[in-house]
Amino acid sequence: MTTQSTDRKKRVFSGIQPSGNLHLGNYLGAIKWWVAGQDQKDNIYCIVDLHAITVPQNPKELYRRTLETFAVNIACGLDPVKSIIFVQSHVRSHTELTWLLNCITPIGWLEKMTQYKDKSKKQESVSTGLLDYPVLMAADILLYDAEEVPVGEDQKQHVELARNIAQRFNHIFGETFVVPQPLIPAAAARVRALNDPTKKMSKGESGVKGHAVGIVDDPDEIMKSFKRAVTDDGREIVFSESPEKAGVNNLLEIYEALTNQSREQITNHFEGKGYGDLKNEVAEIVIESLAPIRDRFNVLISDKAELDKLMKIGADKARAIAEPKIKLVKEIIGFVIG
Repeated sequence: MTTQSTDRKKRVFSGIQPSGNLHLGNYLGAIKWWVAGQDQKDNIYCIVDLHAITVPQNPKELYRRTLETFAVNIACGLDPVKSIIFVQSHVRSHTELTWLLNCITPIGWLEKMTQYKDKSKKQESVSTGLLDYPVLMAADILLYDAEEVPVGEDQKQHVELARNIAQRFNHIFGETFVVPQPLIPAAAARVRALNDPTKKMSKGESGVKGHAVGIVDDPDEIMKSFKRAVTDDGREIVFSESPEKAGVNNLLEIYEALTNQSREQITNHFEGKGYGDLKNEVAEIVIESLAPIRDRFNVLISDKAELDKLMKIGADKARAIAEPKIKLVKEIIGFVIG
């Protein structure tokens, strides 16, 4: 039941939460590579709104951000014809499979999750959803027999749990699920916060002035964000692993990711220039690179009928895979199928 045809592309599942504003780090670290890989693999992209509600959400904000996250991904180049892109809650099989997997997942596995332990320490009351988040993530992946799951290091443990759950289910009921592999993109840029280059640029802090550059920010705001960027007391514009040069290095790596120039070319280009020149030039290349995305986004977000059509296309394609899988799982467990 899990045998994969050797003449088809590998299936990849990726999810992104509609929480906070998508920023330059999301684009360079993930979305850009998703777009580039659409012809090489069988890609499924999910706006994971069910994951977002494991922490309190303002309903109007969740609604707006779900639409915006979907629209931004399309604007960045994800093609609904080449790939499947959909909103998680539009495919009910995700929650159904989560319950079925809950019933074979030891609670001790969930209590060991690093993110759960970190987040629960910061909250007086912890929801069941926060504890169960990794099982929902496992359901997302296993529902589509995804072979690869591109994730950052902070999510790798969750993919390992999905592997454990798949193997446990297969052991109890027979071969049912493909056991996925975490895929850590080696080439993806790791963009640092402009106001504190010791930290990764984060959606959770995207509202803080000078922290991040939004993918659809207007040019003036992008320029202001880079002018505020933290550098150091030196003058040399070079790539460096030194903590003291983290701000300059971050700016250079953004420039590198968007121009595809070699490090030698970039170092030579900025030789003799000051930090002001560096900030201005990086801002200009970011503005130029994001302009077509912002234009496409503005058209999409103003046309709810078009967005609804695209979301339905994605959900229909996802259901065509998910519903037969959930039916199979229920039959294997022993349910009477109505």
